[in-house]
Amino acid sequence: MCLYRYSFYYHKHFYANHFESKIMPVNLELKVKTDGHQFYINRLNEINAEFVHVLTQKDIYYKCKCGLLKLRIEDDTQTLIKYKRDEKSGSDRWSDYQLLTILSPDAETFFEDTLDIETVVEKTRSLYLYNNTRIHLDEVKNAGTFLELETLVLGSPEEARKRFNKIKNLLELNDLDELKKSYRDILTGKGQ
Repeated sequence: MCLYRYSFYYHKHFYANHFESKIMPVNLELKVKTDGHQFYINRLNEINAEFVHVLTQKDIYYKCKCGLLKLRIEDDTQTLIKYKRDEKSGSDRWSDYQLLTILSPDAETFFEDTLDIETVVEKTRSLYLYNNTRIHLDEVKNAGTFLELETLVLGSPEEARKRFNKIKNLLELNDLDELKKSYRDILTGKGQ
């Protein structure tokens, strides 16, 4: 499984019982609705972006007062993801998040009995990498096709913005309307 590219992600490890926590840095992100993915696959091949894997993901969003909380089930891996993202102010979409990898195989059942489920997002994701940016070509059940960029802040935010703008230009995304909402919001109609 290749959920994150360890060669360019800095993280701290905490071990407790059957949990592993990874505190991740900030990303600069973009999400757009697309009419399909073939154009972007062709462009990614032209610029020699690295194709990593096709991922089948199930994200279970729980009701949470502060930010978003979801359990991602991907093959035999289960990760609890908590993140905060300012979807309203400014033009940039910065995301600060934490990952908790759960080693127990029954996390979905465990959380089902303890947390209130808000919605479930099922998707197929084609993952590409380019200059420390993750490119997601997503097919989301009951929502359609999307493209996401996640550029990791390695040094300064300005340096990340330069790399972000470069891939945005290479993929010809500047004229598309950015969606400043999660798949949870798209499926539940929040933030309309």
